[in-house]
Amino acid sequence: MNDTPSLPEDYEISADPARIDAGRVHHWLSTDAYWALGRSREKQDRAIESSLNFGVYETVSGEQVAYARVITDRATFAWLCDVYVDPSVRGKGLGTALVAAVREHLRPHQLRRVLLATHDAHGVYEKLGFRPLERPDQWMALIFE
Repeated sequence: MNDTPSLPEDYEISADPARIDAGRVHHWLSTDAYWALGRSREKQDRAIESSLNFGVYETVSGEQVAYARVITDRATFAWLCDVYVDPSVRGKGLGTALVAAVREHLRPHQLRRVLLATHDAHGVYEKLGFRPLERPDQWMALIFE
């Protein structure tokens, strides 16, 4: 897939970890993301520190309006997670452009697979080449909760 959706004017994507607004990301995820409700700030900060992070920013104000995180060895595998777009800017294609930018950032590493889990955004990810697992019966999870 080489069809990279364009980012709407007045927004930019960056993988610079210094630009991440960790407080904002924690608030978004811990209060509004079904997969991270109640996540502590300490846990979120550790997740950010140990991951490849992407943000979407308003070009004029510099305010962060979306986030995505990738856990990867940059050789064989990546897990895309914590993709979130602020409700005030949803519907502008920012999430699709963000995931496309993540995909293109990872492409040179020639990873065997990039996985993710979603409850309600299959259509967004399918537009960018993600597909359901062909053999979900081969996958297992160890869950400590």
